[in-house]
Amino acid sequence: MQYDGIIATFGEIFLKGKNRNRFIDTILRMVKRQLEEFDTIRIRRTHANLNVELNGTDPDPVIAKLSKVFGIQRFQLYTYCESDIDAIKETALAVVNALDDDGKRIKITVTRGHKQFPLKSPEVARIVGQYIAKNSNVPLDIMNPDLKVKVQIQKARSFIVSKEVSGPGGLPIGINGTSLLMLSGGLDSPVAGYLMMKRGLGIEGLHFDSPPYTSPRARQKVFDLAEKLAHYMPTGKMVVHIVPFTALQKAIFEVVPESYGITIMRRMMYRISERVAQRRGCALISNGESLGQVASQTPQSMLTINSVITMPVIRPVACMDKIEIMAIARVIDTHDISIRPYEDCCTVFVPKSPSTAPTFKRCEQCESRFDWAALVDACAEGVMSETVEAGHPVRIDADTSDEICALL
Repeated sequence: MQYDGIIATFGEIFLKGKNRNRFIDTILRMVKRQLEEFDTIRIRRTHANLNVELNGTDPDPVIAKLSKVFGIQRFQLYTYCESDIDAIKETALAVVNALDDDGKRIKITVTRGHKQFPLKSPEVARIVGQYIAKNSNVPLDIMNPDLKVKVQIQKARSFIVSKEVSGPGGLPIGINGTSLLMLSGGLDSPVAGYLMMKRGLGIEGLHFDSPPYTSPRARQKVFDLAEKLAHYMPTGKMVVHIVPFTALQKAIFEVVPESYGITIMRRMMYRISERVAQRRGCALISNGESLGQVASQTPQSMLTINSVITMPVIRPVACMDKIEIMAIARVIDTHDISIRPYEDCCTVFVPKSPSTAPTFKRCEQCESRFDWAALVDACAEGVMSETVEAGHPVRIDADTSDEICALL
């Protein structure tokens, strides 16, 4: 079937009242950036949606690009014709005959934006339905249809919508500011970043690097994950900050009791994250913590760890199980990167019996054993930043990256 265009419709944006135009304008800018490689496409905004005129372009790669624009609820593929009842009947019949859903029952629905059209919506639906029933083998069922063919009558021309594809939903990125994402190489944090973007936040990544305990391949994972997330960003780029964490992590596990090592390490990470977030003008911190998944992610652990900072921390995957997280990771193409067998700093020093209910008092006693403030200062000052661009994976060096980049 040759489609003439795609109507991109919005979801919860229509609840935004006077701010609605700002939201839609943000989406429009994102759509134009995503589709800039398609020379023949034309984009028009109406009061209720965006109309992407294909002009012969294959709709599949267009939808693949648009699926990375948050704020779009669904895509409607249409064929257009003159706003004349005979043209509408013939076009609707051609559309129905081209459907690859043999045996499925359809329903004709009509909306009439052009109020001067001589026939009312029920009359158009009846006439078109009768014409299709007479000239095709497609069964009609107005009560329990499998598919709906939608006729949208406008003044200049009418649209016959025969296929719908779900969009990403959410809010356009940038509406709610920027979040600093604590980005490890695992499954959870990239998914958390995706979900933060879906709620209108841009993201910057923060990764804690501990060579020689972590390998360059672990850092490569993080850059490759950032490249996947960069496809959703308005600029097509994502900044990743690398924290030199070795000295601080080594000091923690030399002087802190094993059962409290992870708790103290996470408290230090939060302190560093807050400093970097404030320096970068981020509104909040986000991460991939999931309730009960590991010892540092019990409610008591989260409370004790979170208490060292005042900035809000959002945990988008907190109430998801691993199967749900993995499903999203596959959709956003981070799953296979995350499962590469290279450990990050959160997994190399896992104690046998970590505390699941650490106390404030015990944490303060542990931290009094070493000059953690100076080490935190050194970490925050030693941060190195890298901008990762969509479609252009960062390669650390040839020796460590040939093997990895072959997987991309």
